[in-house]
Amino acid sequence: MPSFTRTTCLPTVALLCVSACQPVNTDASSNDTENWSCQSRDTPFSYSACRINADALTDGRYSLQLFWQQTGSDQPLLTFDNLMATLPAENTLSFAMNAGMYNEDYAPIGYTVIEGEEVRSLNLKEGGGNFHLLPNGVLWWDESGNVQVTESHALNEQINDDAVQPWYATQSGPMLVIDDEIHPQFNPESTSLKMRNGAGVCSDGSIQFVNSEQPVNFHEFATLFKDELGCPNALFLDGGIASALYAPSIDKQDKKEMGVMIAVIENDN
Repeated sequence: MPSFTRTTCLPTVALLCVSACQPVNTDASSNDTENWSCQSRDTPFSYSACRINADALTDGRYSLQLFWQQTGSDQPLLTFDNLMATLPAENTLSFAMNAGMYNEDYAPIGYTVIEGEEVRSLNLKEGGGNFHLLPNGVLWWDESGNVQVTESHALNEQINDDAVQPWYATQSGPMLVIDDEIHPQFNPESTSLKMRNGAGVCSDGSIQFVNSEQPVNFHEFATLFKDELGCPNALFLDGGIASALYAPSIDKQDKKEMGVMIAVIENDN
């Protein structure tokens, strides 16, 4: 959900390398199921998921991108429809979802990098709310398309050491799964049930983007990534009214307004 505070985190480890995640939707004839697919499932709870193979992001046909503002303007795109209207004719939007928490102006509250330009600096402050349920982290990838999820303080050290150069990055929190362990502060008996969405870097060489279709607690959501999808590292992006998915192959086309969006783009050239 949108966050109207600015503050954030503390250290702890969690690095992640990338790929993409699990099952394919054989019913969606428009999907290039060899490289990406979307599906809807009912167990262990109702959710929708889209995955992209990591290898597919390295040959130029597909790219993972972040979008926020309209071209030549400081106005946010806000909707998937507006995003599609700005894409060049040779590009197709395979799927997309909201990419992190934002303030009342739809501006990201965490570290954001778009095409190598730092839009928002890494947020290492402490505070309340989901963003600061530590450890939090960053979903990021370099110009070659190598996707990773890294705990915020660990990434800060890597950036300061010039060890990494994010081409795209979106910071959110909390981390859901850290080196195959569920976030230590999650309570299986929690009654805080909300719609949630997140992204995981998975053992099968895929990256999975998940949107719950019913309210769940953090522990349930993290368990899905860890045990059902086989993602040893995963990051919560947002939830509630901000949880949005564009996946026409499974008839999911949310009309909500949001801040930064993450999308898989196919180059039709």
